Amino acid sequence: MRKPWVLGVSALFHDSAAALVCGQEIMAAAQEERFSRIKGDAGFPDRAIEYCLSQLPPGASLDALAYFEDPLLKLDRIISNAVAMAPAGGPNWPSTLETIDAMATELPARLLALMPDPARIHSIPHHRSHAVSAFRPSGFDEAAILVVDGVGEWSTCSIWTGRDGEVEPVREIRFPQSLGLFYSAFTQFCGFKVNSGEYKLMGLASMGKPTVRKALLGEVIRLNADGSFSLNMKYFAYRTCPTSFTPALAALLGYPPRVETEPLSAFYKNLAASVQSVLNDAMVNLAAAALRATGSRNLCMAGGVALNCVANSEILDRVEGLDRLWIQPAAGDVGGALGAALEVAHRLDPAPDAAPAGASARGQADSMRGALLGPEYTDAEIEHAIGDAGLVATHHAGEADLLDAVVTLLETGAVVGHFAGRMEFGPRALGNRSILADPRPANMKQIVNRKIKFREGWRPFAPVVLADDARALFAEPCDSPYMLMTAMRQDGTAGEGTEFPAITHIDGSSRLQTVASRVSGRIFDLLKAFKTRTGCPMLLNTSFNVRGEPIVCTPRNAVRCFLNTNMDALAIGGWLILKSDQGDWVQEHINRMEFDAD
Repeated sequence: MRKPWVLGVSALFHDSAAALVCGQEIMAAAQEERFSRIKGDAGFPDRAIEYCLSQLPPGASLDALAYFEDPLLKLDRIISNAVAMAPAGGPNWPSTLETIDAMATELPARLLALMPDPARIHSIPHHRSHAVSAFRPSGFDEAAILVVDGVGEWSTCSIWTGRDGEVEPVREIRFPQSLGLFYSAFTQFCGFKVNSGEYKLMGLASMGKPTVRKALLGEVIRLNADGSFSLNMKYFAYRTCPTSFTPALAALLGYPPRVETEPLSAFYKNLAASVQSVLNDAMVNLAAAALRATGSRNLCMAGGVALNCVANSEILDRVEGLDRLWIQPAAGDVGGALGAALEVAHRLDPAPDAAPAGASARGQADSMRGALLGPEYTDAEIEHAIGDAGLVATHHAGEADLLDAVVTLLETGAVVGHFAGRMEFGPRALGNRSILADPRPANMKQIVNRKIKFREGWRPFAPVVLADDARALFAEPCDSPYMLMTAMRQDGTAGEGTEFPAITHIDGSSRLQTVASRVSGRIFDLLKAFKTRTGCPMLLNTSFNVRGEPIVCTPRNAVRCFLNTNMDALAIGGWLILKSDQGDWVQEHINRMEFDAD
């Protein structure tokens, strides 16, 4: 029987995306921001959809369209909250009216333009979309499923059971009680942006001590023995205004909210550590509750909070009875497009597909294709972008020659942009759209932060390491193909006291990516070549972008980023471009630029 082609869409709130599946086989997926160049783009994902539809084979057409939420349930929560909070919620009314108009008018028109037959348009509840995105690609026959985010329609946290392809709800926690919004409120209190700065709070946490933890537990948030939690809404303002917290929170803490441009004092570092500690305990409790409720020893996770690497590692380390953990690499709302598509495809054809082949998930094959689901470009397209920029470049017909040249550059301390194969789906650059460097020089972290990324100097970089060598360098958990775990160095050293200072945070931890096979793309062969030459099986890996911009998508994006930074080289397809080979105009161009660097 022919497998159905289904397009999934997430849109209108933040991080819009599209995904294309054929049955349970994932064919393509991408975020709109990569095409529009608007970070976190919430608009309808026209260009991501165009890309996904370009992956349909000749003669094929869509069988169904899946939207990642239930618009009626979403409107029910938004309108109910506006009524319940009136008149105090007045500051939120403009955005409420805008959302109502978008969901009642724009969304139906957009979906019908893609699929004129309304009977073939399906709305999948937000947390079901997340749950399906976590379970069906995991490769597990059965598992507990935990979804934790800010809010979908009403759900903020839900437990599901997955068995033989079916996903069924077990229990949920509803708005306004929300771990995601709890974490976002403190993200904003510490001077970072909601929906994009949460990972900064996570990184900042390792620089402080949880001295504020006692002030939070019991008063601001209560963690219950059954895994549930409750927030004291006295301290949270997201029901009534765009600000996430009330003045009562500053009064309790004895400090004002930080302005983004202010220095990070010890208090905010300690507050971040305290909030992360509370989140760790809450997620461990929820994971344990999910296993108890389902009787499973396997756990799948999705939702934006599942991108918190520190909490994920705590779950693996502390939850008794957990054998295997798999986390959707596009765990946030972008992954909802994929989950919705997979759910509708299953409803149209519940017969199981063939066993998947993909990246390791603690010994279990998944079907995410290494999360390399975005567009790729030919050498001819790359050559055109290089020529338009007027750059001098060398083409390497053989892969081995290119790898040898790149390793030579890395070995001598160069910072190299790496652009190859299909773009990653999800927030992490996993090697195909990455900036790479040798992790061993003492000053490499500062070089990449200040001269290439133009971001806060305290923020850590991730290591990408050959999976077979990970356990010799890092303590468990160290199976992390999608950069969703943190691991401590085996020797217990931190900062400048370690052999790898560029990828070791102040507390000795690293946000780890492991590479086991060519499913991960050319980065696998590059790591092997670097190890052969230097004995080091690891590189510094950070996303190919500068602060405030999305990860690059096209060759033109990559060339522009290369030209607008002090990157030493760009390995793009079969081409290698060296800054030193360019005319003086390149360095003069860089010197004229003004960057927001710390």
